[in-house]
Amino acid sequence: MVTQSNQPPHQDEPARVAVSAGNGFELLLYHAPNESEFAQAMARAVQALGLGIRVHLASDVSAASAVIDRVEAAYGHVPPDLFAQASRLRWLACPQAGPDPRFFHQALIDSAVTVTNVRGIYNDHISAHIMAFVLAFSRGLPTYWSRQQQRTWQSGARTIYLPEASAAIVGFGGIGAETARRCADFGMRVVAVDPRVESKPDFVDRLYRPDQLLAAVADVDFVIVAAPETPATRGLCDSEFFVAMHKDAYFINIGRGAIVKLDALNQALRAGQIAGAALDVFEVEPLPTDYPLWDAPGMLITPHVATVGPGLQKRRISVLSDNCRRFALGQPLNNVVDKLNWF
Repeated sequence: MVTQSNQPPHQDEPARVAVSAGNGFELLLYHAPNESEFAQAMARAVQALGLGIRVHLASDVSAASAVIDRVEAAYGHVPPDLFAQASRLRWLACPQAGPDPRFFHQALIDSAVTVTNVRGIYNDHISAHIMAFVLAFSRGLPTYWSRQQQRTWQSGARTIYLPEASAAIVGFGGIGAETARRCADFGMRVVAVDPRVESKPDFVDRLYRPDQLLAAVADVDFVIVAAPETPATRGLCDSEFFVAMHKDAYFINIGRGAIVKLDALNQALRAGQIAGAALDVFEVEPLPTDYPLWDAPGMLITPHVATVGPGLQKRRISVLSDNCRRFALGQPLNNVVDKLNWF
């Protein structure tokens, strides 16, 4: 059952919840202060497994430090000072699909601790956001939105007929694959770039390796970045990248902000090297109000909202509870991360 201490917590100390069902492993749910309700729901889901798992909830470093030395599993960001106390930790569940790189500190990378993430829970929402960008560009909507602000009734914006168009998907994980499938549903020819995928599905025309990136983006109508931030992808989309693209092509990034050099993109747009761009993630967030990309020609901006959609909390809980079951039974965990490459 889920139990709380009979003594009320100090006003600066979060309530600690224990889930007791036998002699299973101990799990720390180290959550943000504003996620208490979500953490409680996770605790209940783990309890429902009936595998004797004891869950400790903590929303600050003091509460987490009080139990970190005896847990075998943890959920959340465990920084180096706290990690140094985690003498029994064997599994760390990351709350995000692509966390801040500081999550993967050197002590964690060097350790034998297995890291998992929640990749897969955003595929439908993010791919829909990408397709909204693709459709907007294909029907000239950015041009008409601009004319609307000027109260100008004028037709003639450039359009693209999608059954005759092509897209390069950079990063062919779950989001990239779902986006490629949706592009193919519109009749588009799709190529993909990925370091780990060995075989392509039928709806992808060709699979490129990362060292073929510039060739992959050279002759397509849309370049869509869905790659994670890794040591290899930081700054990947730079001046050389945009020069390699076709001048009538559109660039879309919903991967990670650090992948795209914003100054290089701004210069490419203003020089007419590419036709337009749409970004949901940025090298600096929030994007400063005086940054020139706000009014760059052909630019669409959304404020890191591509993941927004129903069901995400339930999906995150489902991933964690299933891995808790696997961990308790000694089975392989899902969504294991390559710690050295952050994904």
